[in-house]
Amino acid sequence: MNTLTGGEALVAALAAHGVDTVFGIPGTHNLAVYAALSKYGITHVSPRHEQGAGYAADGFARSTGRPGVVLTTTGPAILNAAAAAAQAYSDSVPVLFISPGMPLRHPGRGNGLLHEIKDQGAAMASVVAYSHRVTSVEEIPLAVAQAFAAMATGRPRPVHLEIPLDLLDESAHVVLVGPVPAGVCNAPATVLAEAADVLRAAARPLIIVGGGASRAAHQVRAVAEALGAPVLATTNGKGVFPEDHALALGAGVQHPSVLDAVADSDCVLAIGTELAPSDWWIGRPAFDGTLVRIDIDAAAINTNAVPTQGLVGDAATVLDSLLPLLGGVTVDGAARAAAWRVKIQADAQTEGAPWLDIVGAIAEALPRDAIVAGDSAMACYYGALSNLPLYRPNAFLYPTGVGTLGFGLPAGIGAKVGSPDAPVLVLQGDGGIMFTIAELATAAELGIALPIVVVDNGGYGEIRNEMADRNEPVHAVALGHPDFAALAESLGCHGVRVESTADLTGAIKSALDSDRPTLLHIREQSRAAEDMLQAVRHSN
Repeated sequence: MNTLTGGEALVAALAAHGVDTVFGIPGTHNLAVYAALSKYGITHVSPRHEQGAGYAADGFARSTGRPGVVLTTTGPAILNAAAAAAQAYSDSVPVLFISPGMPLRHPGRGNGLLHEIKDQGAAMASVVAYSHRVTSVEEIPLAVAQAFAAMATGRPRPVHLEIPLDLLDESAHVVLVGPVPAGVCNAPATVLAEAADVLRAAARPLIIVGGGASRAAHQVRAVAEALGAPVLATTNGKGVFPEDHALALGAGVQHPSVLDAVADSDCVLAIGTELAPSDWWIGRPAFDGTLVRIDIDAAAINTNAVPTQGLVGDAATVLDSLLPLLGGVTVDGAARAAAWRVKIQADAQTEGAPWLDIVGAIAEALPRDAIVAGDSAMACYYGALSNLPLYRPNAFLYPTGVGTLGFGLPAGIGAKVGSPDAPVLVLQGDGGIMFTIAELATAAELGIALPIVVVDNGGYGEIRNEMADRNEPVHAVALGHPDFAALAESLGCHGVRVESTADLTGAIKSALDSDRPTLLHIREQSRAAEDMLQAVRHSN
């Protein structure tokens, strides 16, 4: 038992749970927390905006498998981070958001105190797994332990912890609480046996992996090879199965040929995926054959498609239990995979045609262990998702579901902080990067080698196309062409104008070995880019 301030009790509790890095911005109400960080050996990374802090913690969590931690002050600061919290919730990423709150005895209807928010906890509760307000210094270590246990049990979701600001300077006798071992839910033996019988009997099996399989890459490969089953990956499942494996069909399930491949399969094994509409853009398949689902979230087992066999549990554990029951390969999966791969790749290249040269240049530059942090940009979801091969789990950090803008740059920073030896590249559109462009200063301050490829089509290209396709006036989408290279230089980065894709590979390789981040600005050749360039010319 120690006598600690609330601020130190929080930091000590974080350290007890293995936290060594937090992302945040100090403010008047959280200084007692900042006073204790160095004492417990916790590194602080200072993004330029709380939303950037949230995305950076998200990238950190995805790349390391450990929860990210965000530390803000009250009111507008934590609300700035709310979009990042919503994205983490959508993508099942464990991030702990911590903020002070109004004092314990603050008037219920408010009195105009600095940073006062009507109901800060309720605002955050709407976008995270839960928001909890502690009521004593003694409760802080327990609340931290509960938050980490919640993030490690079942489906990982972000949590918000609110500490009344008066408690941060108040002292009390505190008992630290260590990490709680997370229990793993196992599927019953009878259900495992039934699923194994179905999979073993399949003549045309298919596996679909999502983000929930990211910690089970070894097991996924073993099961795929045991069944001779081709493997498809959703956006967040990209890289779980190496994309040059003979059974790999690649990532991205939004192609017509993917629907045909599912329809041709007599058994589908879906691992760690919601089968969500945000992945299946053109509509989910009917799954008329047998569907076996593995998911750690019991509620998700029946969401979007009801399986014939549902196995609730951690993907790696369930697959380890399933593998001995499968026997040997009974079908020529490689030949079947090769046939479908040709069709799916043709769809992907048609969809991603304007970006193929850029994606090809990126692919040539990246080492096999690279991580790509993307954004809701056409160069990412039409170009890179299905056309850029990646080979490791969590290699493609992308904001699915909620689908925020501005994710790529701070997420890439977080990934590089969490995995400093991994080559990390950011891929952004010119519209989205402006949401978090200030984080160039953060990356420069950290001195990290981070190529940031900005693919410029002159604005919000996707929205421009949608307006045109609806035969409605096209307006409010052309953003011109800022001098991104000069802007990067002004914030302490290198800035390079890449005139052609022939120069991009070399520029990326140089950036991966640089002494600081490098922004690489390249113009896109697409329908949207040409039309918006014409719009700018006409306006001038």
